[in-house]
Amino acid sequence: MSTQRTTNRTTAIGITLLIALVSGLLFTFIHMPIPWLLGPMIGVCAFARTVRSIKLHWPGYARNSGLIIVGYAIGIAFTKDTLTEISHQLPTMVLMTTLLLLLCALIAYGMSKATGIPYPTALTGSIPGGLSQMVSLAEETKGIDMTVVTFLQVSRLMMIVVFVPLLIFSPWLDAASSDAVDTAISSVASSSRLWSELLPDILPYAVLCTVFALLARRVNFPTAFLLAPLIVAAVLHLCGLTAPSLPSPILGAAQVLIGCYVGLLLKPENLPNKIRLITFAILSGVTLIGGACGLSYMLTRLHPMNLSTSLLSLAPGGMDQMGIIAHEINANVSIVSCYQLFRTFFIFLAVPPLLKVLFKVLQRRKAVD
Repeated sequence: MSTQRTTNRTTAIGITLLIALVSGLLFTFIHMPIPWLLGPMIGVCAFARTVRSIKLHWPGYARNSGLIIVGYAIGIAFTKDTLTEISHQLPTMVLMTTLLLLLCALIAYGMSKATGIPYPTALTGSIPGGLSQMVSLAEETKGIDMTVVTFLQVSRLMMIVVFVPLLIFSPWLDAASSDAVDTAISSVASSSRLWSELLPDILPYAVLCTVFALLARRVNFPTAFLLAPLIVAAVLHLCGLTAPSLPSPILGAAQVLIGCYVGLLLKPENLPNKIRLITFAILSGVTLIGGACGLSYMLTRLHPMNLSTSLLSLAPGGMDQMGIIAHEINANVSIVSCYQLFRTFFIFLAVPPLLKVLFKVLQRRKAVD
C-alpha cells in the first residue's frame, strides 16, 4: 500500500514537472520576463484548477532547494562598497517600510468594510510578509479565517510576481533598455564558461548554505531556506572566499522549483464569497502595487538609484522573486535584497506582537459593544 502511494506521488511530481517545463518553454517562446518562474507558477495553478482528474504534487524540499540556490545567488552580490552605501540608507528603509505597512493597513480597512471580512483577517492577509509566517500567525490568533488569509497572501504574491516584471520590462522603466536585454542574452551564451568555473570553489558554499539553512529551520528562523544561505554566502564572499557565479540553467531550475510550489498553493474553491473576495483581492493588489510605485519614485528622489532598483526594493513581494528579477535585469541586487531583507525582518520580528496587541484591543472593544 505504501509502495503504491509512493508511486502515485512520484507520478504526480513527474506530471507537475512536465507541466512546469512546458509552461516555462511557452513563456520563453512568447518572451515573458522570468519565464521559468512565471511559466511553472501560472501553468501548474491553471492545470490544477481545470483538470481535477489528475492530481499534482510538489514537495516542500524541492522548493527549499530552489530557495537555497536563489539565496546563494543573491548573497554573493553583496560587496563592502554596497554595504557602506546601504548603511547610509537605513533611515530611508525605516521610513519606506513604515509607509508601506500603513498603506497595507488602510487597504485592509477598506476591504473589511466593503466585504464584511473581519479586520484582523483582512489585515493579516494584506501584510506583505512571508506566507508561512502570516498563516502561522493566523493559526495562533482566535477569530482569523486562515483560508482567506492564505488566499489574500498568495493572490497578492502572484499579482506582484506577474505585474512587477511587466512594469520593470516596460518602456517606462530603464530595465527594458537594449543594454539590459543584451546582457541577459549574453549571460546565456557564457553558461558553458561558468560551468567550468564552479568546481571546486562552489563546494564550501553548497555545504555551508545547506547546513545553515537546515539549522535555521530547526530554530524557526524566518524564511530559513532563503535568508540563511543568503547571509552565509554574503559573509563568506565579504571575507574574500571566491564565489563563482551560477550558470543560467541552474538559476532557471531554481525558479522552476519555486514556481511549481507557489502555483499549487492557490485553491480558490475553498473561499467564501469567491467573486467578491477575488474582486477586492485584485483591487487591493493593484492599489498596493500603485503605492509601491509611488514610494519607489520617492526613493529615487532621496537616493541616487534608478526606478527599476527602487521598485524592486519596495515591491511587496517575496525577496526571492524580487531578487530573481533584479538578477535578471542587472539591477542593483544588493540594494534590492537589503530593502527586502530589512522589511522581512521588521515584519517577522516587530509586526506579529504588534498585531496581537491590536487584535486583543479590537476583541475587547467588540465585547464591550
